[in-house]
Amino acid sequence: MSEQFEPVIVGFLCNWCSYRAADLAGTARIKYAPNMRPIRVMCSGRVDPQFVMKALREGADGVMIAGCHPGECHYVNGNIKAMRRFYLLKAMLKQLGVEEDRIQLVWASASEGILLAEKVDQMTEALRALGPLNWDEKVIHRNNGYKSAEALPVLEEA
Repeated sequence: MSEQFEPVIVGFLCNWCSYRAADLAGTARIKYAPNMRPIRVMCSGRVDPQFVMKALREGADGVMIAGCHPGECHYVNGNIKAMRRFYLLKAMLKQLGVEEDRIQLVWASASEGILLAEKVDQMTEALRALGPLNWDEKVIHRNNGYKSAEALPVLEEA
């Protein structure tokens, strides 16, 4: 019997909408994949790209950023800032060789527990299809024969 890969998703959830949607999904006993580890942030606009990079570097297979719908942010335009950062982060991760589906941006109001549950299920299935991230091999390229403490050789000027 072969074990199925179970991805780890770090979810940065806005306190006012998405975190409450997750709470609603739990209290309404809506079944969804238990793969997301929620982290409550006051606003999706407060999710620094370094948080996403750290989550991926330390073993997450994917990151979900969830916030209020555009135009409904409790901090006026925090979710617009999150959207801008999301697209820049997605482009940067692509340059590093990380698949685009490993990071998701979701809008879910406090009453949309079902929607948030569906998005977690969809992301879990997408990550299962992609397999583990393996940050060290994919991004740091440790599989090229160099140990982590060794520096890559510097090209000499001709």
